Amino acid sequence: MSTSAILCSIRPTSSSSTFKNLLSSHYPNKIQTNSSPFSIIPLNLSKSPVSNRKRLNLVTASAPAALESPPKSSFRDKPPKDINVLVVGSTGYIGNFVVKELVKRGFNVIAICREKSGIRGKNSKEDALNRLNGANVCFSDVTQLEILQRSLENLGVSIDVVVSCLASRTGGVKDSWKIDYEATKNSLLAGKKFGAKHFVLLSAICVQKPLLEFQRAKLKFEAELIKEAEEDDTFSYSIVRPTAFFKSLGGQVELVKDGKPYVMFGDGKLCACKPISEPDLASFIADCVLKPDNINKILPIGGPGKALTPLEQGEMLFKLAGKKPNFIKVPIEIMDFVIGVLDFLVNIFPPLEDAAEFGKIGRYYAAESMLIYDPETKRYSDEDTPSYGKDTLEDFFKKVLEEGMAGQELGEQTFF
Repeated sequence: MSTSAILCSIRPTSSSSTFKNLLSSHYPNKIQTNSSPFSIIPLNLSKSPVSNRKRLNLVTASAPAALESPPKSSFRDKPPKDINVLVVGSTGYIGNFVVKELVKRGFNVIAICREKSGIRGKNSKEDALNRLNGANVCFSDVTQLEILQRSLENLGVSIDVVVSCLASRTGGVKDSWKIDYEATKNSLLAGKKFGAKHFVLLSAICVQKPLLEFQRAKLKFEAELIKEAEEDDTFSYSIVRPTAFFKSLGGQVELVKDGKPYVMFGDGKLCACKPISEPDLASFIADCVLKPDNINKILPIGGPGKALTPLEQGEMLFKLAGKKPNFIKVPIEIMDFVIGVLDFLVNIFPPLEDAAEFGKIGRYYAAESMLIYDPETKRYSDEDTPSYGKDTLEDFFKKVLEEGMAGQELGEQTFF
């Protein structure tokens, strides 16, 4: 078997066996399988029959709707310690928080990750094991359905829930379709093959107004996920669409701290958001595993408090840093000109396709709010955007001013 498909080959001797029972006398924290480490916590391997239930009227990918009665399946009747949750995108920025939250709540977490994870594969297997402490780590490849299915087969366990935190690192055209659509769909197909009855998808609130390739890729998968539930009344989903992350708003903290100006487009009021912290978002995603109110719904979610424009964010930052406000306002038309030039050049030099897409991504986030959008009025609404959690952007800014952005690096996702 190739090293790209390294997996755990230990199988249960009966449906009631657990990894802990099987391995209690051999390396209680790690085992070596096919020359790859695998961290272990107990897993309940039992399977329960799924009861018959009435077909439900589900929502479309464009508009969430409440259900009269959410579907039930056997895993929802079990305690967290007996529920196997497969997490893909587990070493990603949000995925890592989600794994920690699920482990904290007592679920049996199977974290799928690459042998070399992180930006440009800089993290080793040992790094992944340390980051995903408390979860069962399985090294596989979500972009290859056959490999992913073989990995799960060799685990020898059933899957109850799949949580996907997959997202393209760059937002480039090919990368978006490879990860946001194809790899995410592979996770659905593989999960269902091994018994998954619920799929929690981390999407994005910006897909409401799809002008970018990664948004179209996400929407295509959302639609197929919903269709899957419409055709299989034993299966359900939760689609989570968060607003901006704290880290995406922290790029200018160090600049302001050093006395440099705060840069914004237009008058600083072109876009607004209700940012949500990574731990709060992870908690909301974990809620979706069992919470009946979150079943078969599209769930936009933001952090606590009112929506903030870039101007208000900058004013807050200057106040916290004890600096006199100093803004540079860049006309948004500059970005329109650059995008126009890049689009023209793509016709001559196709490899510039991603560069043109990156320009569009930057322009989108400089002009569009990360709030609930009404396509009829073409307006964003602060009041209609749900809030969750307790962490505020102000507290985040305070922390970054004191401690820096360590652990909050944007990496290749600078536009996000």
